[in-house]
Amino acid sequence: MDPTEILNYTIGGNCVKGYLLALVVFVLTMVILKVFKQVILKKLKEMAAKTKTELDDLLIKIVDRISWPFYLILALSIALKFILVPGVVDKVLYYASVVVIIYYVVRGAQDLADYYIRRLMLGRPGEEGKKGVKADTSLVNLLSKGVKYVLWIVAFILILELFGFNVKTLIAGLGIFGIAIAFGFQHVLSDIFASFSIYFDKPFRTGDFIIVGDDLGVVKKIGIKSTRIQTLQGEELIMSNKELTESRVHNYKKMEKRRIVFTFGVTYETSAEKLKRIPTIVRGVIGKVKLADIDRVHFLKFGDFSLIFEVVYYVASPDYNKYMDIQQEINLGIKERFEKEGIEMAYPTQTVYVNKLD
Repeated sequence: MDPTEILNYTIGGNCVKGYLLALVVFVLTMVILKVFKQVILKKLKEMAAKTKTELDDLLIKIVDRISWPFYLILALSIALKFILVPGVVDKVLYYASVVVIIYYVVRGAQDLADYYIRRLMLGRPGEEGKKGVKADTSLVNLLSKGVKYVLWIVAFILILELFGFNVKTLIAGLGIFGIAIAFGFQHVLSDIFASFSIYFDKPFRTGDFIIVGDDLGVVKKIGIKSTRIQTLQGEELIMSNKELTESRVHNYKKMEKRRIVFTFGVTYETSAEKLKRIPTIVRGVIGKVKLADIDRVHFLKFGDFSLIFEVVYYVASPDYNKYMDIQQEINLGIKERFEKEGIEMAYPTQTVYVNKLD
């Protein structure tokens, strides 16, 4: 048989030559896509790794995650343009193409959303570590997952609409279901929204020393529903985020220096000359303590059983443990100097005067 006749032989409404052309186009498309994925994309990935920005690395990663099912459908779609195919085949290929495209678009949108959420709420990766504070990512993960679920729900609705389903009833049902969920979990949702407020407003961070009402301690974890605080007694205090946002919070981590006021008393038997030397002695003790800055020392008042002095100084550190170390050093220093000077510290005493009757 003449080769020309073979090429012109018709099968299924297309000549053999048309099938061969479609096959060649399919193979060439697959080869081009393979070269793009293994050569060009690899070069782009190496170039992106050399830049300081992270967005280009993310975009390359999104494109690199597109796998061969997408390339196969793309090659088939191009190749079948050169031949006549049954309407059902064309329709199946169209639906498959749309479903695959939606799938990879959603995955790419997930990566972008996760990137921007983390950048918005935590800053650039590593910044928290430079500050010496470990970032709490529980809320970030929750928000990221929430966005992902929303994207998949939207994608599912689009696919249903593509296949001819009436999605209006479904959307209305989801709305009613969402309202019911909101009413049923309103207390939980209020804590979750309060955690968003804490993350965006940042009244405190993990590692800060705070006082809330009568409770005080170091923030250990800012969770989705509650915040965990390590108290000075050692136990873990768990407070709801809603309660925290509605309370007055004293954050000692944010102050540059701590103002300290304390008093002490000496006995009434202390001479006036020694009383005059006490402010100088206390100033000398505090002046030798690192991070302590004396403000004033005054003979404050006559107490019930002692002569009371008031001392005010500043600690150039917000750390509570550091303050306690400094106060301890000052107390020991004052006690040592008073012993050398013969100044007696007061303690509760009571003197009884008895009149002898003749």
